[in-house]
Amino acid sequence: MSREIIHTDNAPQAIGTYSQAVRSGRTVYLSGQIPLLPDTMELVDGSVDQQIRRVFDNLLAVASAAGGTLADVVKLNIYLTDLVHFPLVNQVMSDYFSEPYPARAAIGVAALPKGALVEMDAVMELDG
Repeated sequence: MSREIIHTDNAPQAIGTYSQAVRSGRTVYLSGQIPLLPDTMELVDGSVDQQIRRVFDNLLAVASAAGGTLADVVKLNIYLTDLVHFPLVNQVMSDYFSEPYPARAAIGVAALPKGALVEMDAVMELDG
């Protein structure tokens, strides 16, 4: 099975030795996104809510580049430096996803790249 590297200028560029996403057959593996603005590669300036929204916007841009949408996400992993923000993730997530929701994990971590408060990665399954 061949692999396709997914790239878009509408999401932050990789800040390490990885691709924004890789498609293998109908499955697309979206790399972790932190709340970087694609044009400046700086963290979004603002609240935790704005950081969460920026991460979802970045995931959406990569999903779109792969030919899908967030509705195609079957697994979402969320990394938070403070799990007190988990209810806010649920609230914001409802603006980006509708039922049936993807499988999900939320993990508390000590730190994230560039001092971000949230990071997410996803697995997407595309039709045909």
